[in-house]
Amino acid sequence: MTTLLVASTGGHLAELHDLLPRLGVQDDCVWATFDSPQSRSLLDGAEVIHVPPATSRDLVGAVRDLVAARRVLGGGRFSRVISTGASVAASFFLPALRAGVACHYIESATRTTGPSLTGRMVARLPGTGLYTQYPSWADGRWRYGGSIFDAYVPRESSATRPVSRVVVTLGTQKYGFPRLLERLTRIIPPSAEVLWQVGSTRIPRMPADARPQVPFAEMQQAMREADVVVTHAGVGSALTALRAGQRAIYVPRRRPHGEHVDDHQVEMARELDRRGLVLAREADQVTENDLSLATRWTVSARKEVEPFRWTNQN
Repeated sequence: MTTLLVASTGGHLAELHDLLPRLGVQDDCVWATFDSPQSRSLLDGAEVIHVPPATSRDLVGAVRDLVAARRVLGGGRFSRVISTGASVAASFFLPALRAGVACHYIESATRTTGPSLTGRMVARLPGTGLYTQYPSWADGRWRYGGSIFDAYVPRESSATRPVSRVVVTLGTQKYGFPRLLERLTRIIPPSAEVLWQVGSTRIPRMPADARPQVPFAEMQQAMREADVVVTHAGVGSALTALRAGQRAIYVPRRRPHGEHVDDHQVEMARELDRRGLVLAREADQVTENDLSLATRWTVSARKEVEPFRWTNQN
């Protein structure tokens, strides 16, 4: 039984990659995702089918993925499709279900109170398996399967360290985050070595070495070596920091400031702060003391994690 694993790059791909060992399908699977530095690094050695990129609420991109999905699924190789979104999930589920291929959709961990737009769309497709990572909104249709964050545990040491190496990542999406960038340029010690990944963010006084995008492997290594990691409250950034052993300062984008399409990052920050896996702060409230506090914490992976509770008979 060959499984096709489908996800957009960014947080969706990071989640599915982290969940894979708990799904019990890794022995015979193929990935379908966008071509990016993240996917090439994260999926190195795996069989990958690159499909056209589609951004949030991108109808043209979704149609292109639908055409690609028909081509990929046309040979009858796959008996199951599993996806964490986003719109690429619907593009693949439509022809898959028509061909009698079982489809399973795992809603993103960013959706703490209910399904996303893609989740609501695929829930209308008869026969689709639906899974949430939060028991609070599981119901007759959506089954609670567990959380990607169950795999991590925070640990506090007794002393702080000097803030000499800092990683700042604001993501690479089209929305800027100038409030956070301006704040950090004021509070990070001038002597610190900083890796700045700022995406589309621009401010009047940009850091001289700011970069729109940093190769994924370089970002992973920099986080492992950093004293402090500061990131927007995206799930992909959180997972990258957690894998690197970092309890990041985690700052949600706010919709009223034009920083995202909604406020799901606010709920994400609350959830991870509740678990102790991040230090959640608002963009205009991050302080030098927060940077120092972050150096006292590390995160480690649990040796054993409960398998994801999903229906895998098909």
